Amino acid sequence: MTFQELNIITPILKAIEQEGYQVPSPIQEQAIPVLLEGKDVLASAQTGTGKTAAFAIPIIQALYHQGQRLSSKRLIQALILAPTRELAEQIKESFRNYSREMSIKTEVIYGGVSQRNQEIALKKGLDVLIATPGRLIDLMNQGLLTLSDVRFLVLDEADRMLDMGFIHDVKRIVKLVPEERQTMLFSATLPKEIMKLANELLKNPVRIEVTPPEAMVDKIKQSLYYVSKKDKTNLLIDLLVNPKLESVLVFTRTKHGANKLVKELLSYGVKADAIHGNKSQNKRQQALTDFKAKKLRVLVATDIAARGIDIDELSHVINYDLPETPETYVHRMGRTGRAGLSGEAFSFCCQDEKNLLSAIIKHIKMDIPVVENKFFNEKIKTGNVEKQGLKSCDIKPNTGIKKNGISNQKKNNSFDPKRIQNNKKSDYRKSEFVKNTRSSDGQYRNKKNSK
Repeated sequence: MTFQELNIITPILKAIEQEGYQVPSPIQEQAIPVLLEGKDVLASAQTGTGKTAAFAIPIIQALYHQGQRLSSKRLIQALILAPTRELAEQIKESFRNYSREMSIKTEVIYGGVSQRNQEIALKKGLDVLIATPGRLIDLMNQGLLTLSDVRFLVLDEADRMLDMGFIHDVKRIVKLVPEERQTMLFSATLPKEIMKLANELLKNPVRIEVTPPEAMVDKIKQSLYYVSKKDKTNLLIDLLVNPKLESVLVFTRTKHGANKLVKELLSYGVKADAIHGNKSQNKRQQALTDFKAKKLRVLVATDIAARGIDIDELSHVINYDLPETPETYVHRMGRTGRAGLSGEAFSFCCQDEKNLLSAIIKHIKMDIPVVENKFFNEKIKTGNVEKQGLKSCDIKPNTGIKKNGISNQKKNNSFDPKRIQNNKKSDYRKSEFVKNTRSSDGQYRNKKNSK
């Protein structure tokens, strides 16, 4: 099927062509015709499947057919709610790109920045508003905007808004939107809470499910490394010796952990930056821009901040810390399998994360191939450890990278693998990884000792 067969108007078709898209994705193929008919939609679609265009194109087309209102001021007719600033910005760019041939005004509002420019944009008038719930309520409380003319309402990444505690804000906002509207709810997962919300907000919705998230994991090459908590950074540095890891998104559990890891990487000359909730929006946007432009090789992120990261050619995802929920693992993997492309993902697991790993394996219904690191085998041998079934996460290395060892190194602007291999402050050197035959749900055992 082509975009022309979806009954999309010529101005939008020209914009789509300029964006380089030739055929619609499955979610676009199924959702666009339904939305052009004015029906509500409940869609389950992973980030990276083209869902933004799936709701943006029908909204833009409807606004175009309506034409300019007789009022001297534009009124907000479409409201898109997003959980994070990055996702909100991404949606704004999509709307502007697809409507470049038309006189449709789109703006975005979110917290973490001064509201001055947002006030100015609202006073000038808009057709489409993309917003995070918190800042939207704040501006409404100040009397700076009204939602009484909204005809199209979109809840994007609804499951993440639920996880972030926005559910009450969302319900409060929806009450201020006219009941006569077209509502679209998009979510990567559809837990009971989301289904309950959908029943409250949608009227006879068309249910669309494109490529269940778990199925997308099959397209991604996964590898699992058992490693002690204190040696995770060492293992990451070792992996980065491989030049094939060109563009790497690393997930940590905490903001502090993200900052600490970036400092370690920078000390080895790896161009890296962090993106998380404690950073200002300008710094987050700059880090993301540099990463997309290949000025950074590694972007370290927390899960919440990573929502909205839209990078088509992301070579690798690394789970430095395993996520608290299996669904989040699937979402992370989807970052490197976007737009039908294949990807590769590494996961680090220490003793404290064994339960998290078990939950992930149960959820995705498949084992994750284990890569055994020869470095840790040598550690066991050096320590004269003979006990069978010893968990590698319990191993205490005889030596390691010391803080003063890192801080005293001369920092370079480029990444030099030889500097890592010859680092005398640590015996951590480039490892020869040997694939083990055991499955990911097996014991943390040394290959030799398990015989």
